[in-house]
Amino acid sequence: MDLDHARSVAVEAAEDAGALLLEGMRGTVGIRAKGVAGDVVTDLDLASEKLLLERILTAFPSHSVIAEESGLVGAAGGRWTWLVDPLDGTNNVAIGLPAYVVGVALCDDGRPVLGVVHDPVSAQTWSAIRGRGAVTSSGVRLAPSYSPSPHGPVLAWTQGYGVSRDDATVRALRTALELNARRLLQLWAPLLSWAMLARGDIDGIVGYRAEAVDLPAGALLAREAGIEIRSLDGGPFEACIDGSPEDRSFVAAHPRALPGLLSVLR
Repeated sequence: MDLDHARSVAVEAAEDAGALLLEGMRGTVGIRAKGVAGDVVTDLDLASEKLLLERILTAFPSHSVIAEESGLVGAAGGRWTWLVDPLDGTNNVAIGLPAYVVGVALCDDGRPVLGVVHDPVSAQTWSAIRGRGAVTSSGVRLAPSYSPSPHGPVLAWTQGYGVSRDDATVRALRTALELNARRLLQLWAPLLSWAMLARGDIDGIVGYRAEAVDLPAGALLAREAGIEIRSLDGGPFEACIDGSPEDRSFVAAHPRALPGLLSVLR
């Protein structure tokens, strides 16, 4: 498998999908309810996903794809599986907030080996290949520094759509974070948070039962930039496509910031 070629395909597809989203945001966006938990889907989600599926399956017809709206396309159980989040931040788009990205990942036997995140608003793209670092679209390597603030870290929070509003664990975690952080962001666009962490714009991310489609691309991007990711109890964490929602709870931060963040959560 030529991962450089796969990255080229994914980057071009994500950027073209982003151009479609950016143009669509200038007009009227069709929005409808999705599920029973208050989520929504837009016409832009579907159009972006159609473009991404066509590009990926044309280039790699024997691969499988798991897409946010279409689910599994192709046979399950193969070695190579793509994950497609055509519009991460749909709820932001629904209220006219320009905070959204496109995410693509490629997994080898469930383990992410390629991740791409494209921000149409800033016209920036970040990508990573496992073991080879994370880079900008111009090839600049991502390597965030860490400068602790006396006022506490700036953190992002993400949780899965299936988490109930009265979840006791969520209340306890968020309370601990809000008491100790300078600011706790809930962007409703996890991949955007991962890109910010990989760039060094924020100090950490805490996730609780995160969604499976967007997690691998973001986690690989951050990890290849030098970010450390652990489970909530401090144990090892791997953003694979297998497993249950309970396996997708994590803490991610610069290695120097991680011990302090874990102690807050304990």
